[in-house]
Amino acid sequence: MSTVKATRPLGPPSRLRRRFKPVKLASFITLLLTTFLMLLPLFFMVSTSLKSKREMLKFPPTFLPESWAWSNYTDIFETLQFGTMYKNSLIIAGLSVLGTLLSSALVAYGFARYRGRGNNFWFILLLSTMMLPYPAIMIPQFVLFSKMQWIDTFLPLIVPAFFGSAYNIFLLRQFFSTLPEELFDAGRMDGCGELRMWRTIALPLSAPALATVAIFAFIYSWNDLLTPVLYLSSSDKFTLPVGMASLTSSRFRIPPWHLLMVASVLAMVPIVTLFAIAQKQFVEGIVLTGIK
Repeated sequence: MSTVKATRPLGPPSRLRRRFKPVKLASFITLLLTTFLMLLPLFFMVSTSLKSKREMLKFPPTFLPESWAWSNYTDIFETLQFGTMYKNSLIIAGLSVLGTLLSSALVAYGFARYRGRGNNFWFILLLSTMMLPYPAIMIPQFVLFSKMQWIDTFLPLIVPAFFGSAYNIFLLRQFFSTLPEELFDAGRMDGCGELRMWRTIALPLSAPALATVAIFAFIYSWNDLLTPVLYLSSSDKFTLPVGMASLTSSRFRIPPWHLLMVASVLAMVPIVTLFAIAQKQFVEGIVLTGIK
């Protein structure tokens, strides 16, 4: 004789919801505190950029400016060649992004779509270059560029980007490997050459991965301080990080931190703008390429 076990009825849904309320409340408070801590340095940067020099040196520091010194945003152009430095950084970063996208996408497409003898060996050899620290290649590179008479020009800061980056090639190869082979078979049947398939099939389908690489390349070039210091000596060729570093040099008895904060706020504008434009593709690219 079979027995039927009585199952314990679950409580009403409202009781379950009440049980999880403290967890949700704790999660919300944790997220709120984390957001506050993350935004606090940004808030102080903007707040300090609007303080006068006298108020900036007060202790304890004020949370908000006592008098809003909007003139700081014009003083930075008189203290530094800020407009020239901004333009130089935009030119170098823009061309570096272009070079990185073209070269990295082409090399990654070759590694992803073709299988030949030694393919994996060359790819592993390429990845192993990421283990080389920049100081290890800094002196040979400097000697090479000095023999080519590229010192005090933008060329050492732009041309290397046109030879690809191992990290970006790896990211793009991972994405190109996920593209269906049937698309390329159809392209071959229509008489497309390999470069045309790369340009008309692979690149349009890779917008999220390309946007991710473009943002990374722009941020790296925009924030780079060591390479411009190494190769540039004329003040009219200085980039923004070099100019900002000069605000803390010995020519100022007390570093003008309020002007440095102004420069930092203005330096954020291109990165925030680029991220706002490519936000959707960037998030999608992070998911598809598996960046952690």
